[in-house]
Amino acid sequence: MLSRLSIRNIVLIEALDLDFAGGLGVLTGETGAGKSILLDALGLVLGNRADSGLVRGGEDRASVTASFDFSALPDAVRSVIEQADLEIEPGEALILKRQLRADGGSKAFLNDQPVGVALLREIAPALVEIHGQHDDRGLVNPRGHRALLDRFAGGDVAGVEAAWKAWRTAQGELEAARAEVAKAAEDQDLLLAHLAELTALAPEEGEEEQLALARAAMQKGEKLSDDLSALQHLWTGSDSALANLRSAARRLDRIAGEHDLLAEALAALDRAVIEASEAEDKLERAAEALAFDPAELDRIETRLFDLRAAARKHGCQADDLPGRMHEMRAALDAIEGGTEHLAALEKAANKAALAYRQQAEALHDLRRAAAKRLDAAVAGELAPLKLDAARFQTSVVRLPEERWGAQGMDAVEFLISTNPGADFAPLAKIASGGELSRFILALKVALAEEGGAATVIFDEIDRGVGGAVASAIGERLARLASAGQLLAVTHSPQVAARGGQHYMIAKSSEGTVTRTSVTPLDAAERKEEIARMLSGAEVTDEARAQADRLLEGV
Repeated sequence: MLSRLSIRNIVLIEALDLDFAGGLGVLTGETGAGKSILLDALGLVLGNRADSGLVRGGEDRASVTASFDFSALPDAVRSVIEQADLEIEPGEALILKRQLRADGGSKAFLNDQPVGVALLREIAPALVEIHGQHDDRGLVNPRGHRALLDRFAGGDVAGVEAAWKAWRTAQGELEAARAEVAKAAEDQDLLLAHLAELTALAPEEGEEEQLALARAAMQKGEKLSDDLSALQHLWTGSDSALANLRSAARRLDRIAGEHDLLAEALAALDRAVIEASEAEDKLERAAEALAFDPAELDRIETRLFDLRAAARKHGCQADDLPGRMHEMRAALDAIEGGTEHLAALEKAANKAALAYRQQAEALHDLRRAAAKRLDAAVAGELAPLKLDAARFQTSVVRLPEERWGAQGMDAVEFLISTNPGADFAPLAKIASGGELSRFILALKVALAEEGGAATVIFDEIDRGVGGAVASAIGERLARLASAGQLLAVTHSPQVAARGGQHYMIAKSSEGTVTRTSVTPLDAAERKEEIARMLSGAEVTDEARAQADRLLEGV
């Protein structure tokens, strides 16, 4: 609830600090005392457009600060604060501040953290609801009527919303599958041709690297072929160097025992034969590895170029070609099995649609029944509020299927007829502010609304009425305020007598300086103010006695 309002240099208010409590608070004062200034100031801190005309004459800036106390922040407020990455400690008061300069510039703060004015405007509906000549159109706006009726009816809106989401998900999957199959069907001939080409090519993972290495080796062999042939001639044949070494070793073996040096020579010659044999083996192996066969080189190069051309065609690496073949087969399988898959998805979507329709129909029936109860409840409140010629109707209209949604299949709007025989029209069409406020009061009483704004303000709801009607208004305001906080700007002593807190708004002048002040009244002061409201400029003993009776009758 609103716990404190501080105003500095707003029009006629130089400095004002007001503390508020729960229940019904009433604000009274003579016409022109400045009650509208309070509402303008409150509107400013709730995100209304900045008007430099609000800055008190002779001052360069003004400010309004509103503090709200909650046991727990309203969900709508908490969500906005979290999305804006603002920090508020649990149990901490919510403090909104708006600074306004005489040149029209303004700044906004939430708990001393700079914010955009749009944020204040976004959380305002959960904080304060104003009805009357400064009506914020809260209950008047048809967008909120369905939610109000649903709270009154106690319908399972969450179940309908879940069924709607399930239906939308199933329908989305079906449409995506249809699009996928349709696209694949368009590409079927091309897929078949590409798959036939790759199947004939039969690419294997790692094949490109193997072919490239073999090609490189054969190209080296082509360069080294003359040298390798010459070396093979030197190491093969009966007159080769290795053959001569072996012949020399055999001859030396026959005489090596004749002298130590001959034996050593034979050992050295044997080592030479061994080393030469190893060299011969390596030369043979190198010749095999670097063997140059023009036909085989041509085959390898043709295969390598075919693989690389196919990779370029399909926009991938050669090693990815087997995977592309798998994807093509899968796409073709999807086309072939698409009918069966689509049938299953269609069945699921139809089942989800039926579940939504059944729950939405049940909610529709519940809304129709609740609308009748609400109409009767509001009708019972109209006569005491001097609206006995008016009629109230809750319109529940089934929407065409393309406009169904998470909230069901209905459009809900509160309609009224203010004169006998007149057609019903939207609540917003009422011309009289006081009449509109009384309609809203009747509606709020009938709804026994929960989950609305933390603070509700009625501005001169008693305009143009008195006596029993004013008493009925006061009784209903007090009833509504018993579960929260309600502030009423009033000219009616019957309404003022119902207040738990009473504030008097007054205007005073000192020379050329005019000021508006707001003063909380104690019991004696309150009695005197109500007596003034009863008698006018001169307060009489009879008015004081009547004020006593009003206060005692509460």
